[in-house]
Amino acid sequence: MTETTIGYATRGPSEVGGIDIRIEDDASPIVRLIGRTIADAVRANHVDSVSEGLAGTVAVRSHDTPQAATISLSNGVITVSSGVFVEPDVTLTVDLNARFTQVGTPVVAADGDLAATVLALLSPRLPDWRVAAETFWAAARSVPGIPDVLVAMAEGPDGLAELVVGEGDTQYVIVGTQEGLAGIFSGADDLIVALSTGQIGVRGTLSQLSVLIGASWKVRYDV
Repeated sequence: MTETTIGYATRGPSEVGGIDIRIEDDASPIVRLIGRTIADAVRANHVDSVSEGLAGTVAVRSHDTPQAATISLSNGVITVSSGVFVEPDVTLTVDLNARFTQVGTPVVAADGDLAATVLALLSPRLPDWRVAAETFWAAARSVPGIPDVLVAMAEGPDGLAELVVGEGDTQYVIVGTQEGLAGIFSGADDLIVALSTGQIGVRGTLSQLSVLIGASWKVRYDV
């Protein structure tokens, strides 16, 4: 098994040093999702205790599918691998389609701080929806068949706000709350699930929707 480093965060000289996030080259979807989520949390300096001597292994299991992964922390390095083949210090059961929301109580065999740290790593703050949309579109531009323009319309306390990114003849419109759009564009939420539950609405052709789903997976699973 080989590994890929997918994220590296550095802090100021007066703070903790860098953190590596490593996953397998042939990583499964759950591993890629966990790796990308942790990288987002680290880049945002969301968790401080990772490189402060905390070490251990955490099993992460889907509450409604057989998917599982192991997160290992040691000396400022976070490794995510498929399956659970060791006796973990902590076992977390989560909803993969609800931003890693806990299902039940963590099973803790050792350090309780380890569970709290990993849960924090799996719940980074969402970026501003405008920033997320622009970042999403930059990544999506390489997907064949992507429309020229993305129109994001966010429902907020002050009414409807609109952001247009890209330029050209073809466009696709996505409408939702500010949080809902931030979740989709950052990869925190699955586009298909958000559509099926009515969290967002779209306007465009079916072929465009198919392409946008592929683009959302590209961002969600960091591929």
